[in-house]
Parts: sequence; structure tokens; C-alpha cells
Amino acid sequence: MNILAIGDVVGTQGCDFVRRHLPSLKKLKGIDLCIANGENSAAGNGITPTSAGHLFDSGVDFITTGNHVYKRSEVYDFLDQRRDVIRPANLNANNPGKGFGIVDMGSAQVGVINMMGQAFMNIAENPFICIDALLEELKDCNIILMDFHAEATSEKRAMGFYLDGKIAALFGTHTHVQTADEQVLPKGTGYITDLGMTGPIHSVLGVTPESSLTWLKQSMPARYEVPDVPSMLSGCIFEVDVKANKCLSVERVCIC
Repeated sequence: MNILAIGDVVGTQGCDFVRRHLPSLKKLKGIDLCIANGENSAAGNGITPTSAGHLFDSGVDFITTGNHVYKRSEVYDFLDQRRDVIRPANLNANNPGKGFGIVDMGSAQVGVINMMGQAFMNIAENPFICIDALLEELKDCNIILMDFHAEATSEKRAMGFYLDGKIAALFGTHTHVQTADEQVLPKGTGYITDLGMTGPIHSVLGVTPESSLTWLKQSMPARYEVPDVPSMLSGCIFEVDVKANKCLSVERVCIC
């Protein structure tokens, strides 16, 4: 099975770029399942039912999120209603949404987990403790995947080795910068520290450089705006052995 994971989709530009390029990419690479991080897919930050719907209509099968999942209040009920849009599992259990979902592929059940790191991030439960309970809950799935939305590369690497042999693939998100360390870990788990970003190329993590410089240089808040410039799609393709819950190969993807 070929699984495509797409890095943080940013704004209308990112959503539109996914719509233009995902169908042909899926056909070219024989993609069976597509997962995208959509926590920044709405115009102006966050995720809304509309931006999620845009991604689904474009060929995305499942959406993960991260620390910006609750930026827009209109998504709260949507998260409770849907099982194909999830939020980090180690956020407060009383928060809207669920931290994992199961995709029925007919011949296989694919469990998808969303987790958030602790270093330099919002308050969340220890992901290394939280993941153990989730693996038990998903023990009947043929394949288990995880989006680890985290800032620190060391925390992502540590989680990769902690889960090596227990899940088919772990892909990091959040930094919006694609790393070049795609690999199959020693016990068979596919891994990449960060999938990268899907959105404007000439930007600072998807927003105008001016917006970021106002904060960084003057220490003053600024409204983040997504620039209308050429975009890219970043992600990774994991070839997975359905019977063994192992990854056979990892291919990094970047379309400009």
C-alpha cells in the first residue's frame, strides 16, 4: 500500500495548490491513501469545515491537525462529528474532537494517530505515555500511522525510535520546513522528521516576511497574511507492507 502524507497546508493558496496537483500525483505514484495536516488550511490560520471540505474534495482522505486546531470556533462541532479529521490525542480529553481515527480500506484497517510534542509547544500530556494507550486501542489495525506535530527535532527523533517496529510510519509536522532524513528505521518504521509545508514558497512558514519581521524585529504583534506567490506541495510517500505493519520504502516529495 502506498500512503502519501502531506505537510501543513497553509491558507487558500495551499488548498488551491493541493487541488491542482494532488489528483495527478496520486495517479502517478499509485497512492492508496492520502493524509494531510490541515491545521493552517483556513484563510487567516486554523481549520474550518470549509477548508477541510476543500481538501477532501481535492483528494485528501484524512486530515490531521496540531496546536492551531482550535483557533476557529466554527470547527468545534465539526471535530466532534467527523472521524476523518482529528486533533492531537494528548490535548485535554474534554476538548472537541478525537486524537485518532480508523480508515477502512476494505482489505485493511488503517489507524491514524495525531500527537503533539511538549518542547516549545502548548501544554499537552506526555506524548510518550499517551501513545502506549493508543497503540493498545488500535491493536486490531493492520497499519498504524502517526503525525507527530512537534517543534524539536530531537523529540521527533526520539519518538521515532520509541515507536520503531510498533507502527508503520511516523511523519513529523509543524516546523513547515521539509527535512532530508526520510528513512526506514531499523525495526521497520518509516520516518521523516518533518514533511514540510504546502503553501507559498517565498514566505516565512507560509506568511509574508513582513508579518514575521514586525514581530521579530519590533516585538510588536502583526496580522499574519498569506502571500499570493508561487506555491509548493511537500510530503512523503510510504510504501507499507499491510500484512506486517512495516514500511518498505520512503520517498520524499516536493512539487513546485
